Amino acid sequence: MHTVLIANRGEIALRVLRTCREMGLRTVAVYSQVDDGSAVVGEADETVRIGPGPARRSYNHIPAVIEAARMTGADAIHPGYGFLSENPDFAEVCAAEGITFVGPPPEVMERLGDKASARAAMVAAGFPLLPGSTDAIDDPDAAKSFADEIGYPIIIKAVAGGGGRGMAVVRDPREFTETYRRTRAGAAAVFGDGRVYVERYLDSARHVEIQVLCDTHGNGVHLGARDCSVQRRHQKLVEETPAPGLSDDAQREIGESAVRAVLSVGYVGAGTVEMLVDTACAHYFMEVNCRLQVEHPVTEMVTGIDLVAEQLRVAMGEPLRFTQDGIRFHGVAVECRINAEDPVKDFAPTPGLLESVELPGGPFVRVDTHVAAGSRIPSEYDSLLAKVITWAPDRDAALRRMDRALAETRLRGERIATTAGFLREVLAEPDFRAGRHDTGLLDRMKDRPLGGVAV
Repeated sequence: MHTVLIANRGEIALRVLRTCREMGLRTVAVYSQVDDGSAVVGEADETVRIGPGPARRSYNHIPAVIEAARMTGADAIHPGYGFLSENPDFAEVCAAEGITFVGPPPEVMERLGDKASARAAMVAAGFPLLPGSTDAIDDPDAAKSFADEIGYPIIIKAVAGGGGRGMAVVRDPREFTETYRRTRAGAAAVFGDGRVYVERYLDSARHVEIQVLCDTHGNGVHLGARDCSVQRRHQKLVEETPAPGLSDDAQREIGESAVRAVLSVGYVGAGTVEMLVDTACAHYFMEVNCRLQVEHPVTEMVTGIDLVAEQLRVAMGEPLRFTQDGIRFHGVAVECRINAEDPVKDFAPTPGLLESVELPGGPFVRVDTHVAAGSRIPSEYDSLLAKVITWAPDRDAALRRMDRALAETRLRGERIATTAGFLREVLAEPDFRAGRHDTGLLDRMKDRPLGGVAV
């Protein structure tokens, strides 16, 4: 491997580029018309414009990305997260073109990307699931009967869903059939696949995920558990590791179980096994994300392991450089996502021109961002502006440091609002502060006015 094409944009593209540079690898940045002049374009060794603003005609347009690799002599493609990162067809095309795809084999990605087959694989591997259908249910009457049998509330999930999309909670049996049909129609429109499955919904549950890393030699390790329970409409806002409320023994047991499960299907590369944890600390499989996660920096902060570098080494065919016993976890890390959204207006996106940018600093504060004063925030893409990550020897100190860092975060521009102040409100919530929070925390906060912290 000598030249890596980064098939992404924003902070993750810049993040991948920096590790490539440290490893002595040449980089190619692809960009859409609206990202001309972006940070990664200014830093890459070579750049190729691959299309106009809409992602379907640029970042998700496989022929354009492959042609850019051909033109520049790139022998590897790192997809980042989102866009083509979990597209098995793209991985197959890369293989056919003799280009290394930095990620799992396409057949593994296809199996785990289909939530029905992923659930079946996890059952076979002995990973616990919530009561629900292992396979998709295509008949509304059969789905309703199944839901009535397992009990409400239930959640209907698109087999091809992801990123918090393609799911709906049903509490009243009388609303099931209409919600089922609406979810199927939405899944068909968004994902091109209308299949759905049904499972029990936990009102009071934690969203916990295990970071796994596997090589092509049959070795696998986990890098600890992250808690991602602070969510808005299934979109994560705050992540931390280790997961509060889970003992070291519980996290070790769940981590080992996750590694066994992904190795059983031939997984290669970095990935995440996501699960729900109930009030009794029992865990239940949700899905496998076959890519690098947005929240990977918190794991890097407590382990000292560069996950992008490990992805690249695995893609080169190298065995893992450490065993499970050799991984050490130090302290607590927290990440807050700073989005260009207005919390007062139901988190409506606020694209526009950033006129001034002040980002936090100080000891044990990391900021992953691609913006600066003068950056234009486009409406075509995700509204993520920056990720603020703090580390400390214990959780209370990490949260105090995060509050200080958020107070120093000032991104201003005409019509632009951010979530920085709102996140300070979240961190001040007694349940969150005590580590008692669950996925319903923001729903309990939404009916209260913001407590005076500027957003």
